[in-house]
Amino acid sequence: MKINLKIKRFNPETDKKPHWETYAVEVEPTDRVLDALHDVKWNQDGTLALRRSCAHGVCGSDAMRINGRNMLACKVLIQNIAKDGDTITVEPILGLPVVKDLIVDMEPFFAHYRAVMPYLVNNDPLPANGRERLQSPADRERYDDTTKCILCAACTTSCPSFWARGEYVGPAAIVQAHRFIFDSRDQAAQQRLEILSAQDGVWRCRTAFNCTEACPRGIQVTKAIGEVKEALRTGVIR
Repeated sequence: MKINLKIKRFNPETDKKPHWETYAVEVEPTDRVLDALHDVKWNQDGTLALRRSCAHGVCGSDAMRINGRNMLACKVLIQNIAKDGDTITVEPILGLPVVKDLIVDMEPFFAHYRAVMPYLVNNDPLPANGRERLQSPADRERYDDTTKCILCAACTTSCPSFWARGEYVGPAAIVQAHRFIFDSRDQAAQQRLEILSAQDGVWRCRTAFNCTEACPRGIQVTKAIGEVKEALRTGVIR
């Protein structure tokens, strides 16, 4: 099976603006887009820059726009998006500065992540066992969905509100805040809600649903954002 891989290229050392380059690649239908990118880098053009680590949909480092949608290149099978002779377009995720080719600067994204206190806060003495703060299955289930986030930035960089205003904390940060706001062991929910009630917090969400559609882990991102909004409206964490 032959495809054309059309990649958006940009080298700040030599290019004034991004441009497209197309490569013919021989693939198997069950190959992933990442495999095709590897073929280009290893066998055709070693200057191509991309980011990836585990290559198994766990680390989230190879998020990019494939045929106009945010996806993890390591999870997308060629047969699901193209037929023999088709062209697949690949470009960096939007809203973050491009370092080179498919690599973006993730620091603004992680700055928003750090801003919502993405860690458990509990100042009570440790329980008698000295190790664990026990929790019921029902309490754990309350926030189970948002623990699946791998910080790939696919949701945040698919959000029109984030494209319009990079200061918006973004869906991924709100998902991380949700994970702790609704954790029965945590004691800093109100602090996080105060952070998210600010000008560039959760109210910038316009419920476009791009974030939920883009999430490679199937997290109901828009639902989580709605639950945070409801907690802010009512002052009640259910």
